[in-house]
Amino acid sequence: MTAWDAKADLRFYLQSARDALVWKLDGLSEYDIRRPLTPTGTNLLGLVKHVATVELGYLGDTFGRPSGELLPWLEDAAESNGDMWVTAEESREDIVGLYRRAWAHADATIDALALDTVGRVPWWPDDRDEVTLHHAVVRVIADTHRHAGHADILRELMDGSVGMNKSNDSMPPGDAAWWEEYRSRLERAAQEADRLSSGH
Repeated sequence: MTAWDAKADLRFYLQSARDALVWKLDGLSEYDIRRPLTPTGTNLLGLVKHVATVELGYLGDTFGRPSGELLPWLEDAAESNGDMWVTAEESREDIVGLYRRAWAHADATIDALALDTVGRVPWWPDDRDEVTLHHAVVRVIADTHRHAGHADILRELMDGSVGMNKSNDSMPPGDAAWWEEYRSRLERAAQEADRLSSGH
């Protein structure tokens, strides 16, 4: 495999995660894309804000390629976890636009540098802050897919929408009745396993 082929593979999987994550916002209100749906506040637009921040850091600053984007939630005086939620003043367009600019900046870094280029992660300890571009891209892919999975669950809980994108829901065929029976079967299996493990 050539370096170009390796980069193409990395870019493909990174872009598929980016697209899936942004697609989860489609058709939802401002409230729904922002509202916290877990005890730790996980929300759809906050996930997009977070991954944009991650890309700008790992695939920009780490390799001496700052984006010039203003990220007030990373300033010393900023509150903790500020990259995981979106204020009322920050619009959907602001955050998605930031993410798309982060993609372009990250992609330019991937195109410009060899995969074995060594960078320094500014927020890692000094004695272990070196990372190759290949490692940084894999880390960003893993992080983005993880958060796209979070978004899958949040969106399904909201309105039942599932899938990787509009043309690929990655689900077996079945109507509402089939899914209800399927879920009931899983519930029965879980209860039976619990009964067997407790010896009752």
